[in-house]
Amino acid sequence: MKFPREYSLKEIAGIIQTDYVGNDNFPVLGMNEIHVVEPGDIVFVDHPKYYDKALQSAATIVLINKEVECPEGKALLISDDPFRDFNKLTNHFQPFKPSNLAIAEEAKIGEGTVIQPNCFIGNNVTIGKNCIIHSNVSIYDNAIIGDNVIIHAGTVLGASAFYYKNRPEGFDQLKSGGRVVIENNVDIGALCTIDNGVTADTTIKEGTKIDNQVQVGHDTVIGKKCLIASQVGIAGCVVIEDEVTIWGQVGITSGITIGKKAVISAKAGVSKSLEGGKSYFGVPADDFRSKYKEIASIKMIPEILEKLKNKK
Repeated sequence: MKFPREYSLKEIAGIIQTDYVGNDNFPVLGMNEIHVVEPGDIVFVDHPKYYDKALQSAATIVLINKEVECPEGKALLISDDPFRDFNKLTNHFQPFKPSNLAIAEEAKIGEGTVIQPNCFIGNNVTIGKNCIIHSNVSIYDNAIIGDNVIIHAGTVLGASAFYYKNRPEGFDQLKSGGRVVIENNVDIGALCTIDNGVTADTTIKEGTKIDNQVQVGHDTVIGKKCLIASQVGIAGCVVIEDEVTIWGQVGITSGITIGKKAVISAKAGVSKSLEGGKSYFGVPADDFRSKYKEIASIKMIPEILEKLKNKK
């Protein structure tokens, strides 16, 4: 998330009422999660295990729960609860805005686009030309949709990221201040759910076709001309490269990459990054050749056990 203007370190510290290490006028341009930070961004860290990763990241401002040595060219915001204060910043720069209209006045809808009855189009949404948005679709604030996009009934774009901190009193949600971005010529089936990025974008790139009842987690990027069949569940921060095919009921864990032109067969469980240009199936998913060898070996176990029994 980029701020509407450049802020100083002192101004940001004032918003969240924290101490800081660095020049009062140190520039702050935005805030992001660790995997998408850029110079000028704030990143938060609240566990010593991840201090070095945050301090050595591209982010130049680190919101941290301990005063540590500040790397050259960077600044620190010292907080007793960085998770809480990261949420404060999200609420400050991207607050929830209620709407009492089915199509918000701020929404921009392109020529030739059809919005069917009972849809909700939120604040600051942009929809391109010649789209069809079928009934009961909900498009939350700040989403961007390109030209020639079809979205079928009951789909929700922009729900909150499934991202929680476990506290003694219960789960505390990390607020979602990011967006959903749908590029040109994308089709999205019925009853799909595509979550907002936490601070950046969840993106579906040009020409991708998504079947019914597919879940796409926060900050995931799906490449061009992918085919994703029904009931696929994709966790947050996944990168799916161009022309990948994913068949029904595949589950994909967070933070991994699926290479270009990979094919993942139905009911596979993907727990690690997969190389492009290969076909995969099974739980955990592996390439066809390795998986068939594994299955053949498993089938031999009863015969081996019987031979061992007869030797006694």
